Amino acid sequence: MQDLLKFDYRLFFVLNGHWHAPWLDTIFPFFRNPFFWAPLYLFLVLFMLINFRWRGWWWVLFFLLTFAVTDYTCGNIIKDLTLRMRPCNDPVMSQHTRSLVPCAGHHSFPSNHAANHFALAMFLFLTLRERFGRWMGLFFVWAFLVSYAQIYVGQHYPTDIVAGTALGLVIGTLTALFYNRRIGLPAAADEPEEYYGAG
Repeated sequence: MQDLLKFDYRLFFVLNGHWHAPWLDTIFPFFRNPFFWAPLYLFLVLFMLINFRWRGWWWVLFFLLTFAVTDYTCGNIIKDLTLRMRPCNDPVMSQHTRSLVPCAGHHSFPSNHAANHFALAMFLFLTLRERFGRWMGLFFVWAFLVSYAQIYVGQHYPTDIVAGTALGLVIGTLTALFYNRRIGLPAAADEPEEYYGAG
């Protein structure tokens, strides 16, 4: 465990303290801001409601459930058990941390941002890939950038991100499989004329 923590600290110092540039210092703080990522999810919600009717309503319910379960599990259960301090809050680590945003909360492990965005990415990928193809894999890139930003701005250690990612992928998989099995979206070949505004 000590070796893992030492590696975690070293990697954090590299990603937070050495691999940086002025233009990244400007961009990455926006990645953790809800005003940056919320419009994308709002667009997806509206798209599903408009185009898939009652199945879309169920999809939105499971989408929100995925977020709620992940956020609560990560922020109200695991963090309260581990009680790991954020690098920007730790009296020792904060002296060597590049903090580009105000320190959020006290506990660090696991990362809510990583858990939430990877849970949604997995849910989106598994429920929409048959309709929209491999482009759905781009949501994992989106989740990675949001998660990496947490290290870059000094909010989380790398292991916080890894743990949050694993948690999110598991929860996103479970909710997506349940939705696909119980409800699911119609196959493109079986789609009635009223979808997408036709008819």
